[in-house]
Amino acid sequence: MTRITVHLAVYDTFADWETGHTTAHLTQNGFTVRTVGLTTDPVTTMGGVRVQPDLALADLDPADSALLILTGAHLWDAGNDLAPFAAAARTFLDAGVPVVAICGATAGLAREGLLDDRDHTSAVSFYLAATGYKGGEHYREADAVTDGDLITAGPTEPVALAREVFAKLGVYEGEKLDAWYRLFHDSDASAFAVLES
Repeated sequence: MTRITVHLAVYDTFADWETGHTTAHLTQNGFTVRTVGLTTDPVTTMGGVRVQPDLALADLDPADSALLILTGAHLWDAGNDLAPFAAAARTFLDAGVPVVAICGATAGLAREGLLDDRDHTSAVSFYLAATGYKGGEHYREADAVTDGDLITAGPTEPVALAREVFAKLGVYEGEKLDAWYRLFHDSDASAFAVLES
């Protein structure tokens, strides 16, 4: 496996629409997306899609990955079932490998202590405050926030999340990155010509 492999965490109730832009455009630009579950048993997304994980979390190594993506899911707020994914995020960040968290996954990272000293965002500040974390002063009212190797976004911002990922991994830069965002976020058809140039 090479460092152009991106790992998408999959678990029951994961919000499958939150990373569609990210994974589709990474794949179109030379990255391989592999799914990782707690085990290799099938999971069912919030949208009712069954997914067979490519590998189990115990076999995930940051050295084999360019990025770990954590989506929202009902399970983030229903107990500790997904805590191992937050622990994996810590391992990735400690190894200097970027981590993406959107929606409920931000609460998982907050509980793990990973947002205590990093700028971040989420659905709303009081959602994260309810976790008891200590990072409230680092909360930013923004569509998506990148702080070092951590990218966070709220549940309504899959396009802004993708933009941050593309910038971090060098998929699109400068004018092309701006055009991609204008096309998919603002429905600005004039941006298409820039992307095709």
